Amino acid sequence: MAAASSLLSGYSASPALAVRAPQSITGSSPFAISLPRRGVLAMCDASKSVSTEVPKGKGKPRGISQPRPISQAMQELLGVSEIPRTQALKQIWAYIKQHNLQDTENKKIIICDDKLKRIFGGRDRVGFLEISGLLNPHFMK
Repeated sequence: MAAASSLLSGYSASPALAVRAPQSITGSSPFAISLPRRGVLAMCDASKSVSTEVPKGKGKPRGISQPRPISQAMQELLGVSEIPRTQALKQIWAYIKQHNLQDTENKKIIICDDKLKRIFGGRDRVGFLEISGLLNPHFMK
């Protein structure tokens, strides 16, 4: 074993990488690996990307985030003339929870009061997945 370690002193552990490393790097270990630095630096520089673009601020809302005019029945419930669909749905859910209009046995069912009946087409009970579809006619295009 001593003979093998004296033969390998200063060489890399892999025969494929038989590069003689300086003694100061390897120290006393015969199994220290020394890699050439040329390829490593080139790979590091290539992986860095510098972005000179200035990030843009948020533009005008689009799609369901854009405020739309709503029907008179919806205006009476929400108290505004224009509102985004997302905010309208949030406010309707807040109204439902505030007035305790969910069915006690099945929370997925909404029991409509007079204001909600005008919005939901006169229906007495509405499933929570149907709400967004029933709001579509109340948004003017």
